[in-house]
Amino acid sequence: QVQFVESGGGLVQPGGSLRLSCAASRSIFHIYAMGWYRQAPGNQRVMVATISSDGNTNYADSVKGRFTISRDNAKNTVYLQMNSLKPEDTGVYLCNVDGLELATMSRGVYWGQGTQVTVSS
Repeated sequence: QVQFVESGGGLVQPGGSLRLSCAASRSIFHIYAMGWYRQAPGNQRVMVATISSDGNTNYADSVKGRFTISRDNAKNTVYLQMNSLKPEDTGVYLCNVDGLELATMSRGVYWGQGTQVTVSS
């Protein structure tokens, strides 16, 4: 069973910074892409940032220049550095992993449980 440990969310004032991290269990033995998605109340889940196995990144237009995604393949971990935060960045941030699971030897997409980010004064 794939498990995740997410951390770094919280309450921050506009203009502040947070760093999210998400570590996937070793039951995923090869990871292709990793990413972060945001879900706000009443809204659909939207892509915030993704990073491929060779380090290519993709960002939502609303976060370009403010957020940076990175990964540590040795630790099965993806990070999201969020700077210059705005109230509209508020939501539950979920990590996403596209990888091969050891138990089934099959490729799948797996989701973390999410961490709350609230940007408010």
